[in-house]
Amino acid sequence: MKSPYSRKPRPLSESLSEIVAFRGLARREGDSQLSEIWHSIAGKRISKSTRVIGIKRGVLNIGVRSAPLLSELAAFQKTELLETLQQQHPDLKIRDLKFVLQGHMKKRDS
Repeated sequence: MKSPYSRKPRPLSESLSEIVAFRGLARREGDSQLSEIWHSIAGKRISKSTRVIGIKRGVLNIGVRSAPLLSELAAFQKTELLETLQQQHPDLKIRDLKFVLQGHMKKRDS
C-alpha cells in the first residue's frame, strides 16, 4: 500500500492560490476595487444612491436605491458611463451596464 505522504511537495504559490480562492479573499478585494472604480466614474451624486453588485460575463451590475434614479441612469446616462468606464479601464472588459432596483440599500455618507 502506498503512503499518503509519498507524493512530491507542491509549490507554495499553488497552495496559497488555493487558500485565497477557498477563503474568497480575491473576490472581496476585487469587489472593493470595482466599487472604487464605479464611484470614481459615477461621481458623488450617483454614488450616494448606487452600489456595485458584481460583474458577470462582462456586464457590470449596479444596485440603485430609487426607481427615478434607475430610470435616469438607464435612459440618459448609461452610454456615457459605459464609455468612460471602457476608456479608463479597458482591462475590465466591461461590455454593458445593468441597473437593478434595490430600495433597501443603506445610504452612503460620501
